[in-house]
Amino acid sequence: MNSVLADMAFKIDTEAFLDSLPTMGLGMLGIFIVTGIIVLTIAALNFFTKPRKKDN
Repeated sequence: MNSVLADMAFKIDTEAFLDSLPTMGLGMLGIFIVTGIIVLTIAALNFFTKPRKKDN
């Protein structure tokens, strides 16, 4: 049983991790951009669709 666990030891391939950082960064940038667009769209919809006050 111990030999099976030893074969499944967690190993980090630092070169592969560093190579994947630009791709992960672009993904995070995309998430932030889409979130910002959603927030701005909701703010614009709230601004343009708010009820207007009537002057007496």
